[in-house]
Order: sequence, then C-alpha cells, then structure tokens
Amino acid sequence: MKRTQMFFVALAVVGLVAGVAMSVFAGGMAKPAAEGKAVWEYIHQADPYQQWPLFPGKGKLYKGRHPHGAFLTTYVSPDAKDAIAARAGMLPNGAFVVKENYTPEKKLAAVTVMYRVKGYDAEAGDWYWAKYAPDGKVLKDGKVKGCIQCHQAVISNDWIFTGPVK
Repeated sequence: MKRTQMFFVALAVVGLVAGVAMSVFAGGMAKPAAEGKAVWEYIHQADPYQQWPLFPGKGKLYKGRHPHGAFLTTYVSPDAKDAIAARAGMLPNGAFVVKENYTPEKKLAAVTVMYRVKGYDAEAGDWYWAKYAPDGKVLKDGKVKGCIQCHQAVISNDWIFTGPVK
C-alpha cells in the first residue's frame, strides 16, 4: 500500500473508533461495560488524553489523597481547560477530566474519568464516572454511587475537587 493510502486507512479507523465511542453517548447509553470500554477507546485512540493539557495550576505527580492515590496527574480536554481558564463555573457537555492515580512509589494504579454527557444524570451534574485499571479494564463506570457521594461535597464547583472552575 502506498503511504497516502495507509494514511487514509488509518484515518478511517480512528474516525470509526471515535464515531462508535461518541455514538454510545450521543444516542443514549449502552450497557455499562460497553460505555466504559467506548470511553477508554476514545481517550486512548481517537483523542489521546495524554496529549491534552494538564488541569490549570497542576503539574504532573502532584500530591493526592484517598481514594485516588498518593500522587495524581490530571488532564482535561481542551474545552474543559477553556472553561476552567475562563472561570465559566461549569464545564461544557462533552468535557473530560482524566486523572491518573499513582501509588506512593509513583506506579500507575488506576485512571479515573469524569465525562459530562447532556441529559445523562441531572442529579449528579450530568457526569458519567469511570475507573479503569492501568490496562484499561473497566473497574467501575456509569452512575457510580461512591464517586457521586464524595463529589457532592464540591457540587458548587461543578463536582470537581482538583481546582476552582469559578
């Protein structure tokens, strides 16, 4: 295959993955396991989160706390970063907050995700929650009771502990 053809094949595959991941959320929710897998694929293949900006004011491996880990690195989708920087008070629909959770030895233990989906769960700010093992195995996803109960403490900051959004 010529280079140009290979490029377009690769582009089509990425577009397909992104389309599948986004259609799961745009057209209503699929089964919880499918949701978590689609989000993981989206943030790793279609739009890799490690290429996104860090949460404003945070560096890599900052001191964390239970239940997320001893050290954290938090990435935000570009639209989330813009809303935080503008002190909009609320992240837009489609925004992501992706937190890498590390052990005291700075080994990746989990990846946790907040993803705003319009109409998903009004009682919890329309946030979709997920927790993954480092290999991408879905540990929890959807309307995760523990996440919602904890993050209710910062409902006035759009459910976000990491830093101010207002």
